[in-house]
Amino acid sequence: MPKWLKIYLSGALMGAADVVPGVSGGTVAFILGVYDRLIAALSGVNKNSVSMLFKGDFKGLWRHFDGTFLFTLGAGIVTSIFLIAGVITHLLAEYPIFVWSFFFGLILVSAIFLLQQIKGFAGRHLVALLVGIVIGASVSLLVPTRMEASHLMVFLAGMIAICAMILPGISGSFLLLIMGLYGYVLSAVKNLDLLIISIFACGALIGLLSFSKLLNLMLKKAHAMTLSILTGIMLGALVKVWPWKETLRWEQIGNNNLPVESHLMMPWQLSNYHFTTDFLLPMVFILMGILVVFCPRYIYLRNEDKR
Repeated sequence: MPKWLKIYLSGALMGAADVVPGVSGGTVAFILGVYDRLIAALSGVNKNSVSMLFKGDFKGLWRHFDGTFLFTLGAGIVTSIFLIAGVITHLLAEYPIFVWSFFFGLILVSAIFLLQQIKGFAGRHLVALLVGIVIGASVSLLVPTRMEASHLMVFLAGMIAICAMILPGISGSFLLLIMGLYGYVLSAVKNLDLLIISIFACGALIGLLSFSKLLNLMLKKAHAMTLSILTGIMLGALVKVWPWKETLRWEQIGNNNLPVESHLMMPWQLSNYHFTTDFLLPMVFILMGILVVFCPRYIYLRNEDKR
């Protein structure tokens, strides 16, 4: 597969994940192995880049920001949001247990593989992992509230949501739901409200450029510890994608009803429990999620061993 196509498809999968409240595009980037490169490219704002901009050295600026990579990845994200997101939203509304089961298996096995990348796993890494788990679970269990949709709140929402989108395990769209602004922002996009879209985009841009620099610094200076925390956040966020839950409150977002408050349970605690549809099939989808990550990784490691 050509490198550009792999990057484009990675962006498409990230975009599809970002639309689902509870799944993070950052998690998908982590799984697909483009996370470090993405953070490094986004954190490129510095004296050198500003100097190249004022000198009109756009070729150098493009290389500095890994422009081809960002453009290809961004094209995949945008394409996915407009073409694939509707399908995923429909599947989530019609077959929620199966969709959540697939994501649960996908994230679980990815977190295990990421832990294997931490060389010399020690006590401090375990502490960082546990801190990450607490953060991920705490955010996932937050109950949505209502905030006034002022221009300032939209700007801050853009900053917060974009930071979450590049953090594995924390969903930007879910945080918008928590703030009560998910429907407002989604309506602005659908109605092409350029003022609200611009305010949200400005907040997102500032949040992206500042937070990515912090993440890039952490990955460079303390890669193992940062990886431990990020993996912990992914594991903690499994609470949000637990397949078996009872929805306590729904919210009308456009033409779709989205669950905003749920009670987690074991499969046999579901009302009208049926072994095949409520346990066996979800386990099959969990296995499918595991295999989606495991098989390409197994093939890759085999090819590496043959070299």
